[in-house]
Order: sequence, then C-alpha cells, then structure tokens
Amino acid sequence: MTATDGRGRFITLEGGEGAGKTTLSRSLAAWLAQQGVPVLRTREPGGAPGAEAIRSVLLEQGPWDPIAEAMLHFAARREHLVRTITPALEAGIWVVCDRFADSTWAYQGGGQGLPRDAWDRLAGLALDGVAPDLTLVLDLPPDRGMERALGRGDANRYERQGSDFHTRVRDAFLAIAAAEPGRCAVLDAAAAPGAVLDAARRAVSDRLSAP
Repeated sequence: MTATDGRGRFITLEGGEGAGKTTLSRSLAAWLAQQGVPVLRTREPGGAPGAEAIRSVLLEQGPWDPIAEAMLHFAARREHLVRTITPALEAGIWVVCDRFADSTWAYQGGGQGLPRDAWDRLAGLALDGVAPDLTLVLDLPPDRGMERALGRGDANRYERQGSDFHTRVRDAFLAIAAAEPGRCAVLDAAAAPGAVLDAARRAVSDRLSAP
C-alpha cells in the first residue's frame, strides 16, 4: 500500500496524559509495516536532535509564560518537521507521530490560556502549511489518565499539574475533534489496548485507503 501521489501519509496521535498514545503509536506502526507500508514512528517534543534537547527543557524546567512555552514547543516542532517529518513524507514514508501541533493548542491554549492568535502566528511561521492527514484523539477521563501516568513513576512537569488543568486539556482536544471531523477520529482510550488498535486500524483504513 502506497499513496497514489507518491507522498507518505501523516498520522498524529493526540490526547491527555496516560491515554496510551505511545502504546498505540508502536502497535499502529507495526501493523502498517506488516501491510508493506514504509513507516516512521516519531514523537513530540522530540524526533530530531535539536528537538530532543528542547524536550528535556520543556518536561523538567519551568514554569513558563504560556507564549514562551508555546514558542519552545514550536521551535522543537520546526526542527522535527524540517529534519524528520517532511523528508520522510516526501520519500513516500508514512509518519506516525505521538503528538503534534494540536497538543500545543490543548495544553498551552486550553490548559494555560495561550491566546489563539498567538498559536496561529506560531503555527503559520513554523509549519509551512503541513497538517496531519489523520489525527487519532485518544479520549480518557483525566483521573483515569493521571492514575496511569503517575503509576509509571518519574512524573514530568505536565503530569504533575492538577485535575482542573487536565480537564481543560481534555476539553480542548474534544473541541478540536468536533471542529475538524474530517481530520480527527476520537477513540475510547479506556478500552483495552487491542480494542483501541482495532479502532485505529479502522480509522486508517476508512480514511487513508489502508487495507
């Protein structure tokens, strides 16, 4: 299976803490590879050397002004896009990415009050018009997600935020999905991992002509 225009497809996974994005990205990429699809699995913040350096700053340092924090995320994203995502897509490789620009709007916008026009300006500067072909939003009640996330130990700065913050983040992700139903599919992240993968595979198959 390849895209008819020769370009790879860009799939992003979004959702709050503990929603299972890393697990799904791994299993979804493995499934695509089994179908003969060239696939790259990556993450944000990170995915390129400079972006990985910024990741450690974002997850462990702060607090930041919301605009400054969004700028750091978009700086990492720009490096990721230029060094990793765009070259892969142009080579016909499908990219499965754990978080992308929607996370900055949900966390810094919904969670921290970043003005929408600031997000729009940063996105316009950093993204070169690149947008996901499909976004899978893993939805999970914040208390369930935080139980999972904190159970892993070594909580990062975002995971240590309070329940009100995580509720705002969840609401922002659901608002994004409602505003862009053609791009976004909401998955029940409270289901078993196999059921979540089945739902993701159906979404990919229905929307991106996957097997």
